[in-house]
Amino acid sequence: MEFTGARDSGLKVLVMMGSDSDLDIMLECIVTLEAFSVAHEVVVASAHRSLNRVVSTVKTAEQQGVKVIIAAAGGAAHLAGVVAGVTTLPVIGVPCDSSPLSGVDALYSTVQMPPGVPVACVGVNASKNAALLAIAILAIADPGLHRALTEYRMNLTSEVERKHERVVKALDIKE
Repeated sequence: MEFTGARDSGLKVLVMMGSDSDLDIMLECIVTLEAFSVAHEVVVASAHRSLNRVVSTVKTAEQQGVKVIIAAAGGAAHLAGVVAGVTTLPVIGVPCDSSPLSGVDALYSTVQMPPGVPVACVGVNASKNAALLAIAILAIADPGLHRALTEYRMNLTSEVERKHERVVKALDIKE
């Protein structure tokens, strides 16, 4: 995946995971950020097992110019909410399927934040969408990133058209 027009403009994304077991899910996020040349850092820190690390990581990220934080966690999935509680930066939660409840517990823990401390939430294991949402947020202030995201979306449209043509041809449909 490579898109023209993207550049590293100094805008950064912090990708946090509650556990190293979330890495397989978060690889799509990381690859997507890299494809758009978005500077990012990846950190493992648990809201329950390493709270001080979470707080200090978020505070340091703010000082380093991070603009968006993506926080992935499974089970009780409090990482995104805890992160949002210590920063005013946009926080995107990625609920991970890592429990017997197939990620529904993580989804509810992430999406049901109390009023006043919002967390954006993508679908269970939808780390690519988290990256694309972060990119859209950054693209507001970055024309090159905006062009790259527009090109990406145009490619999605073209891909659907190609799929349509294949189906029409396979079924021998006369349009």
